[in-house]
Amino acid sequence: MNLELFPRESPPSRQAAPLADRMRPRTLEEFVGQAHLLGESKVLRVALEQGEVPSLILWGPPGTGKTSLAMLVAHHVKAAFIPFSAVTAGIKEIKEVIGEADRRLRGSGQRTILFVDEIHRFNKAQQDAFLPHVERGTITLIGATTENPSFEVIAPLLSRAKVLVLHPLSSAEVLLILDRALEDSDRGLGKSRLHVPEDALAAITGWANGDARSALNLLELSARLAGASDQPDVIGLAVVQEAAQKRSLLYDKAGEEHYNLISALHKSLRGSDPDAALYWLARMLASGEDPLYVARRLIRFASEDIGNADPSALSLAVAAKEAYHFLGTPEGELALAQCVLYLATTPKSNAVYTAFDEAQSDVASAPAEPVPLHIRNAPTPLMKDLHYGEGYKYAHDYEDAHVPQDYLPESLRDRIYYRPTNRGLEAEIQKRLTAWRRRT
Repeated sequence: MNLELFPRESPPSRQAAPLADRMRPRTLEEFVGQAHLLGESKVLRVALEQGEVPSLILWGPPGTGKTSLAMLVAHHVKAAFIPFSAVTAGIKEIKEVIGEADRRLRGSGQRTILFVDEIHRFNKAQQDAFLPHVERGTITLIGATTENPSFEVIAPLLSRAKVLVLHPLSSAEVLLILDRALEDSDRGLGKSRLHVPEDALAAITGWANGDARSALNLLELSARLAGASDQPDVIGLAVVQEAAQKRSLLYDKAGEEHYNLISALHKSLRGSDPDAALYWLARMLASGEDPLYVARRLIRFASEDIGNADPSALSLAVAAKEAYHFLGTPEGELALAQCVLYLATTPKSNAVYTAFDEAQSDVASAPAEPVPLHIRNAPTPLMKDLHYGEGYKYAHDYEDAHVPQDYLPESLRDRIYYRPTNRGLEAEIQKRLTAWRRRT
């Protein structure tokens, strides 16, 4: 597996390319990361050794090697590599590429790997256009996506392709890529003999967040800034911080990461971990999430996971929403932080949520019986003649303003939905209900 994707001597056109492009791995041995796919006896390694690579969907965050891996796969199996952008191409371009692939296969027998970057941007009709050609073997499709293929790629195409998940690179793997770029004199920055202290390298790997492209872009920009300074051969921490400006966090407000982060916040709150909840809140806001969306979720949480264990939680959540709406960013974000910490540390109960869910289930499945006569309204003589309201017991006339009588339809007569916990205020509610139910 030592076939090289690029020649050792880079042509002038490649020297003008960004560092991240120049440093693409030339062989599978140079590829960093994704050992769960390329390690010994792992799925992609075995497929390459056998020379039979199926159509693939490479799913992973930016900068994890999806494009590089597709190029290496094509080179290893000696297939024509045709890059195709889902952003700029349509049905017409798909047909042209398929026609070329068919002629190539019939003429020289060479297979074509069609690499579709950001395949999730293709609509259903465009994705459908690939199906017969993937099925016939005219092309081997390799699609790259940062979005969950379950949501973004049509089922027939998914069934004809193997989904491979690429993981974010570890700090050690990013550091290895940076070291190679600093040492490589042909494609990298080796000729400049740059010195990068450990704290500066650690800052680059931290800012990159598992994204090799971001790491190399930041290193390249830092080198340019250093070149204009008093120490052109040293990339210090201050230079890296100036080049980084603001960290870019992986986030898509309409995609999977959006739901992953709100799930992390919700589950941290439910688990009563104020530190984790505060972190996920800060992470979402830093990523550009709409704070009012977060506020709405906090209001939902106050009813779903706290309920009557602490009824003031709902009031505080609504107040936090109003505070943010009034103050805006950044001042209003502090109200959301206060709310998150309160929700995380107050007693929890899902009794309201469970009770309402059970009641809704009965409404959907049980017969819609008439309201019992004794609790019907009787505003007219006719209704009174029909016994509306007859036998109703007025609760305030009895001890503790409580009197046992039937309020549910006959088929649900003894149904109990609300089962308070023994946490927070619900412990008192539970005692009260227990005493009342003994009277029946």
